[in-house]
Amino acid sequence: MIRTPLRPLARILDARERGENPDAIERENLRLRHEEMRDRARLRAEGRLLVLALFFFCAFSVVGARMGLMAASEPMEPRAAVSASNIVAQRADIIDRRGRLLATNLSTYALYAQPPHMIDKAGAARKLVEIFPDLDEARLLKDFTGDRKFIWIKKKLSPEQRQAVHDIGDPGLLFGPREMRLYPNGKLAAHVLGGASFGREGVHSAEVIGVAGVEKAFDDYLRDPANGGAPLQLSLDLTVQSAMREVLYGGMKLMNAKGAAGILMDVHTGEVIAMASLPDFDPNDRPRPLIQGDASDSPLFNRAVQGVYELGSTFKIFTTAQAMELGLVGPQTMVDANAPMKWGRFKIKEFQNKNYGPLLSVTDVIVKSSNVGTAKMALQIGAQRQKEFLARLGVFEPTPIELIEAPGAKPLVPKQWSDIVTITASYGHGFSASPLHLASAYASLLNGGTLVKPTLLKRGRVEPGPRIVSPEVSAASAKMLRDVVLRGTASFGRVPGYDVGGKTGTANKVKSDGRGYHKDKNINTFATVFPASDPAYVLIVTLDEASDNSGSEPRRTAGWTAVPVAAELIRRTAPLLGLRPEIEPLPPTKVTLTANQ
Repeated sequence: MIRTPLRPLARILDARERGENPDAIERENLRLRHEEMRDRARLRAEGRLLVLALFFFCAFSVVGARMGLMAASEPMEPRAAVSASNIVAQRADIIDRRGRLLATNLSTYALYAQPPHMIDKAGAARKLVEIFPDLDEARLLKDFTGDRKFIWIKKKLSPEQRQAVHDIGDPGLLFGPREMRLYPNGKLAAHVLGGASFGREGVHSAEVIGVAGVEKAFDDYLRDPANGGAPLQLSLDLTVQSAMREVLYGGMKLMNAKGAAGILMDVHTGEVIAMASLPDFDPNDRPRPLIQGDASDSPLFNRAVQGVYELGSTFKIFTTAQAMELGLVGPQTMVDANAPMKWGRFKIKEFQNKNYGPLLSVTDVIVKSSNVGTAKMALQIGAQRQKEFLARLGVFEPTPIELIEAPGAKPLVPKQWSDIVTITASYGHGFSASPLHLASAYASLLNGGTLVKPTLLKRGRVEPGPRIVSPEVSAASAKMLRDVVLRGTASFGRVPGYDVGGKTGTANKVKSDGRGYHKDKNINTFATVFPASDPAYVLIVTLDEASDNSGSEPRRTAGWTAVPVAAELIRRTAPLLGLRPEIEPLPPTKVTLTANQ
């Protein structure tokens, strides 16, 4: 900065020439210098004040904006752990093979409270209990008057409940939007669908997760946004499923059964068209699992998949088919069926101590359900070959069906496959499997002899699996099963217009302690195929502790209990599956035509 001198020489000399006082010039320059310094200091101070004011304005604007946003937004529930990912509430629909809805989402609300904002806490607690009788008024009041600032009250509200809470008028009772899982068909296909519940939750959304059935097995797929909301299509047919449940329920009540299970499967693709287990439940209000007692007493128990039973004489057709496949017998080969049969310290008897011998054709062994005849064929086959054949049918491992419960339903197989096990296994005793195992094995045997695996997904056409038996043996087995219905233990299985074939199985239930069998409690099963001339579907019906009490004495065999139920199921479902009945020709009228004379 250039400073002006206080006593400039030129002006001093000029002032002396004019006779003026030179000190006046110095005082004037000094005054000007002080004014200039004052102006610069003022400008500097004003600039600093402007910057400081601008800073405070921005700071208060940010704070004010944040306070406004917080006041306008709803509070979030405190979390113990913070996740970097947002809650994904959207879940894909589940549909049947024809595109009909099995599971979808419904928009609703959750109810929560902010006690610091509540006006009448005691009154609100009392009125909430009137709306929700399952709530505890004392507990609510304790929560409202405590130190908590956020309380969940109800996770799901109906529109009527929401309006009733709104009418209370307390500003501390607030609603958060929810998307809940809805099963519009109620109990229908409950064990297949399983159910869903809430996972992670926030005020604005909640994570819907599967807890059982296909909801759990396909949880990742149903929640994956990359699928674009594409529905999960199952192999079930909703109409057939409804008919199965209705008939099974009626049959269970009519036959005084503790429970029932039914499976309808396409023999060529392994697609499960219908699967039911009774008693069942409503997945919209899924009950709690049992914590003690018999698991099968719970409505959550899926008898079709989780029920592992001795399935009795339904397994005889496998022994016969293997013997024919090995060339040991043919359909008309005579075998020793003289009963009882002794094997070491064991005695093999027929039902009610009958004796169908001394000789029976292989076909009649199946028709009459001879234990002895089947045992003799099994001994010809041998333990090792029998075990390998059953293993190829998949009855020794859990079924690969897409249910989260399936891996836990492992068949009970003896550690040592001795000769006596070979004998008892030939007629379905000594080891246990589920009705779904039986359905898969029958489908593999009767579809031409190639292995199929059960599935709950719509497949359409599939490549044939490994060969189990030849097409000839498969056709012969189907014909034997047809004879069982025409003149054997399943005579009540006839359905007009449809050539039904099948095999009955009656097995005493094992006691809960595993020591021996109940004498008056059975697992009754009818494994059927239709049409038997060109197998398309396999149907398994199993009744737990069924008893036909219409006669003078209770009749507990499958022929009296499971077979009529299966026949009614086929009568109801065959037309739904597109199978046209065949019109049986009328008998001759015995009218003789004569020529006119």
